[in-house]
Amino acid sequence: MVSKDQGIGGAILAVCVIVAIVYVLLVCLPQQLFGLNGTTVRLDAVLVLVSIAFIAILAIGAWIGWTMATTPPPKPIEEITAEVEVEEKKEEPKAETKAEEPAPAKPAEAPATDSTATTTKKKK
Repeated sequence: MVSKDQGIGGAILAVCVIVAIVYVLLVCLPQQLFGLNGTTVRLDAVLVLVSIAFIAILAIGAWIGWTMATTPPPKPIEEITAEVEVEEKKEEPKAETKAEEPAPAKPAEAPATDSTATTTKKKK
C-alpha cells in the first residue's frame, strides 16, 4: 500500500517529467505543434541557458519526487512510544538485581541447613 508521502512523491515525479517533455517539444518543434510560420524570434543563447536551468530545476523536482515515492513511511509515534515503554520495563529488573548483588551473603545461613540435616540424622 502506498503511503501519503509516497503518493505525493509519485505525483511530483510524474508532473516534473511531463512538464519537461512538453517543454522540450515546445522548444524544439514549435512550428510543427503550433503552426507558427515566420514569427519565431531566435535567441539561441538565452534559450539554451534558460533551457538548461529549467531542466535542472525539473530534474531536482523529479529527484525529490522519486525519493519521496521510494522511501518507506516512518513508524507511527504510537508504535515508537510503545517500544520505548517495553524497553524501559525490561531495564528496570536489571537495575534491581544489580543493587542486590553487592549485598554479602550471610555465612551462618549455609552451615545452618547442614547442621539441621545432621542433627535430624542423629536424632533418628
